[in-house]
Amino acid sequence: MTAAARRVWGLMYRHLALYRSSWPRLLELAYWPILQMCIWGFTASFLASRMGSGTGALAAAALLGGVLLWEVTLRSQMGMSISFLEEIWSRNLGHIFVSPLRPSEMIVALIGMSIIRMLLGVVPAILLAWAFYAFNLFALGPVLVLFFANLMIFGWAVALSVVSLVLRHGAGAEPLAWGVLFGLAPFSAVFYPVSVLPMAVRWIAWLLPTSHVFEGMRGVLMHQEVLWAHLAAAFALNIVWLCGAVALFNWQFRQARISGALVSMGE
Repeated sequence: MTAAARRVWGLMYRHLALYRSSWPRLLELAYWPILQMCIWGFTASFLASRMGSGTGALAAAALLGGVLLWEVTLRSQMGMSISFLEEIWSRNLGHIFVSPLRPSEMIVALIGMSIIRMLLGVVPAILLAWAFYAFNLFALGPVLVLFFANLMIFGWAVALSVVSLVLRHGAGAEPLAWGVLFGLAPFSAVFYPVSVLPMAVRWIAWLLPTSHVFEGMRGVLMHQEVLWAHLAAAFALNIVWLCGAVALFNWQFRQARISGALVSMGE
């Protein structure tokens, strides 16, 4: 293992050790995805019972698929943001950067923790959706991997933007870790097509990778067709969003280091 890999693993192990010794932390990871799945699952079941068998089943599948895939985005974003905030709350940020750890290595470690937290939260919800509502998300096929990848990358871009704001504004920006992605949900077309949105705001939806992913999901569920144009657009937009977020993070990190905020943050 290289020195860089050891530093990345060391930071990840510090967070993994917290979960190993605290079952409430592990429970919290799966609690919200399962709760959301149950609420929307009952809603989908109600709608399916009031509609025709074919139309109702498609509507229920679209709702449950939207819920589960949105949780991939949300848990990826929060997994990265909360792992960074843990360092601030424990007043450990200054200690980390006294070590040889580079900012890029910290980002890689946060991404690793984001993937782990996302899987621990979303996989139980996917399995329960299969058991309770006979909805198998894996039936989407191999394209599901591309959906997951796009949603996770966008979650990381949003998380890096939130981390940058925390570096700039301190504790006052911490609530954004919980709320900023919900502000993008109405434009992400999670439960409805982009065509439902008013014309004046549709351009916002088409600038978000998430809207292309959810349009693609409905294409597979309702028409058994992979909309490759939407997937290509999602990947292209993700590159733009992620590059912008990394540039913003590097800029704010340099500013925080110059001002001494890395040491004083959290005090």
